[in-house]
Amino acid sequence: MTPTWTDQAPIYQQLADRLAVQLLDGSPPEGEALPSVRVLASQYVINPLTVTRALQALSDHGLIESRRGLGMYVRAGARERLLRQEREQFLQKDWPALRAKLKRLGLTAKDLNWEST
Repeated sequence: MTPTWTDQAPIYQQLADRLAVQLLDGSPPEGEALPSVRVLASQYVINPLTVTRALQALSDHGLIESRRGLGMYVRAGARERLLRQEREQFLQKDWPALRAKLKRLGLTAKDLNWEST
């Protein structure tokens, strides 16, 4: 199955976002190697240069590192860093927008069958 891409962001950014979600889910674990550029390009049916750009974006954010002659590896603390970033984005951007939409629709926590855990 060919992955789908949108026109909302450059493909390299969409790939970086997908890989970040995988890192957040612990795949691959910290200290482990990522698939090679060629493998990722084949898997996502995109140009290897696009993959390289996506990996560079993750590296620039301190999530992965290049080990000369070995490939790209998940840095220690990458998952925790991503988790902090995702939480901050949710609380700063996503949650206020979601609350506003719920209010516009007249929905309450009870309507959503919200359970405290």
